[in-house]
Amino acid sequence: MVPRHPARPRSAKYPVRYDPLRRLAPRLTEEASILSTFRELGILPETAEALEAVGITSPFPIQEMTLPVTLSGSDVIGQAKTGTGKTLGFGLPLLERVTVPADVEAGRATPDQLSDAPQALVVVPTRELCQQVTNDLLTAGKVRNVRVLSIYGGRAYEPQVEALRKGVDVIVGTPGRLLDLAGQKKLNLSEIRGLVLDEADEMLDLGFLPDVEKIIQFLPARRQTMLFSATMPGAVISLARRYMSQPTHIRATAPDDEGQTVANITQNVFRAHSMDKPEMVARILQADGRGLAMIFCRTKRTAADIAEQLSRRGFASGAVHGDLGQGAREQALRAFRNGKVDVLVCTDVAARGIDVEGVTHVINYQSPEDEKTYLHRIGRTGRAGNSGIAITLVDWDDIPRWKLINKALDLPFDEPEETYSTSEHLYELLSIPTGTKGILPRAERTRAGLAAEEVEDLGETGGRDARGRKPAATPAERERPARSRRPRQRRRTRGGQDLDGAADATTTTEAVAKAGDALAVADGTASAEPSVARQPRRRRRTRSGTAEAKPVTDVASEASAPAKRSRPARKTAATRTAATAAGEAGAREAAGAEAGEAPAKPRRRRTRSRAAAGSEATQES
Repeated sequence: MVPRHPARPRSAKYPVRYDPLRRLAPRLTEEASILSTFRELGILPETAEALEAVGITSPFPIQEMTLPVTLSGSDVIGQAKTGTGKTLGFGLPLLERVTVPADVEAGRATPDQLSDAPQALVVVPTRELCQQVTNDLLTAGKVRNVRVLSIYGGRAYEPQVEALRKGVDVIVGTPGRLLDLAGQKKLNLSEIRGLVLDEADEMLDLGFLPDVEKIIQFLPARRQTMLFSATMPGAVISLARRYMSQPTHIRATAPDDEGQTVANITQNVFRAHSMDKPEMVARILQADGRGLAMIFCRTKRTAADIAEQLSRRGFASGAVHGDLGQGAREQALRAFRNGKVDVLVCTDVAARGIDVEGVTHVINYQSPEDEKTYLHRIGRTGRAGNSGIAITLVDWDDIPRWKLINKALDLPFDEPEETYSTSEHLYELLSIPTGTKGILPRAERTRAGLAAEEVEDLGETGGRDARGRKPAATPAERERPARSRRPRQRRRTRGGQDLDGAADATTTTEAVAKAGDALAVADGTASAEPSVARQPRRRRRTRSGTAEAKPVTDVASEASAPAKRSRPARKTAATRTAATAAGEAGAREAAGAEAGEAPAKPRRRRTRSRAAAGSEATQES
């Protein structure tokens, strides 16, 4: 007799962990599965047809366990190992909740249920994962013609706003750009029926929790919320308790897959010296049966450096890290998917959700920060039931960090074996041919390389390529017409003199001289010889308050010499009094001249030396 599942509590604080298929049929066993196809799980025929067109017919355990619950509209927390199909686990029920014109034609909906506003939302932590989820949802909703739009940073706003204006059914985006467009009233989230938080633990680690909470405030209260991730720390469970209504926690594992790592991934851990790592990687990449390979680094600078070193050694390599512009990052990923590049060197931005067929080797060039990062890194291989090889190179300084990771995952690599590029056990364990060197032979350099993949014009406002150069001009910039008006040229001056060069000063002087000759001819006072340009009088302050005449010098030579900036002297009370007296005396002289009087003799002023002599005479007397 199958035991009945206990009743779930009404409080949303305590999510229930149980097997949802227990209510429907006997429990799953290793010999047989209850439901074997997506059609039997109850999805729409059009969705099943779209999946069968790409060869997807049988569900994985996480999909088989979550679909009966999510299709009924309940909130779900889904947990499964990386590479086991979580995207379709939440993507298929999300597509079922969207109403499109194909549903009206099939009689499943009425025309008044159609809307151009988004009806479903998927929030992801990274841009690369955003593209991955968008492609999967477009594949599953192709027959029904579901409109899926990816919204993330690094791209221009205008195309995304224009797509939202035309109408979208499902949105997949990163928290920053979603919150930005929602705050500008460009994104309407009032009609969202289903919300998915994918890789919620990574969003918490990256500090996106405040943005996610603000996005949830824009959503209607009545909705279905699903939360999926490979790891579920306590902070994720707390998030579920706040924003989910009686969620069902489903954790799916294969019967023969014990532990936290995938069983079909062969793991190797070596203690390696940092100066010997590039040589080791170059020889590992020449192992027998090696397909596509991903190399993970902790820092952006190391990723760029290793990609450049491998390129010099003859490997077709590309890089994906945060210092690159979005166009360069997508160029490297497209070249990797298309086979033009077979080695992708990246940071942890590509450690989650990237599903590329044919990845056989994952190399941890630098030890990961924690066990979660290690699981997601090695999960880029051995996906969908395939086998893979994971290699971790641990430096001497990273031994304490690795011991913590090894203990948390219960791995048998507590003391990694000391290994160099010439060690025999390295060749034996990884099937490296004897005599392999660190440079790829020219006969094996058959890949087109990163340069064969064009960079898409995304309208990005920044970013540089792998060598730190700015991106080339876009076709729109090259076709832009030239300026029809000469831009204004600003000239630097100092003290009324031009600082751009003596030639310009000479030209200006000649122009002033010609202007003076013209004025003289107009007045009838022109002489036979051309006049010399007169320098505009410059008023100078003296201690006595009288203006000192400045001798006329060569204008061209004075214009070419740099002018000295003098600090103006502060006027004291005595100086101001003397200046006032001099002004009054000048006024009296001008009045006398008008009256025909002879000018008065200037008043003799006793200098400082005479005053000192007078005082000495007084003292002697």
